[in-house]
Amino acid sequence: MTWDPTLRFSVSATTRAPRPGEQHGRAYYFLTQEAFKTQVADGEMLEHAHVFGNFYGSPAGPVKDSIDAGRDVLFDVDWQGEQQIRNSDLGKFALSIFLLPPSITELRRRLESRGQDSADVISKRMQKSWDEISHWSAYDYVLVNDDLDATEARLRTIVQAERMRRDQ
Repeated sequence: MTWDPTLRFSVSATTRAPRPGEQHGRAYYFLTQEAFKTQVADGEMLEHAHVFGNFYGSPAGPVKDSIDAGRDVLFDVDWQGEQQIRNSDLGKFALSIFLLPPSITELRRRLESRGQDSADVISKRMQKSWDEISHWSAYDYVLVNDDLDATEARLRTIVQAERMRRDQ
């Protein structure tokens, strides 16, 4: 995605081990389970879930700081995370966009071509994808990610239009 000074990616926290090349604070905040659970208990996670044996969540502080600075924040969360964000004190700022793969076959191909997961993990991710896709209608917008550049352009159009809404 090309640089937009008003758009930030949320850096998620996780209890999984870093993959090659991932740096703490850039790809994820890598936390112990104890530290993660403490942050959840202290209300410091905007959303969180236990997925494939690890905890994932979005630290609320950096999100609030970005919003206060007039920046939009992009999240990569499942439907349950979207619901938690929507129901949080920041929910009034939420815009949900569901990105669909062009097909289930293409989704499997993308997961396999990453070369980061075992066949068992890919199988579990594929099973979970059916559940995720079943919640598409709860989102404000739905985009089919058939071409990365075209999908990015559509995403930017939606965000720009939403920024111009009267209630923003």
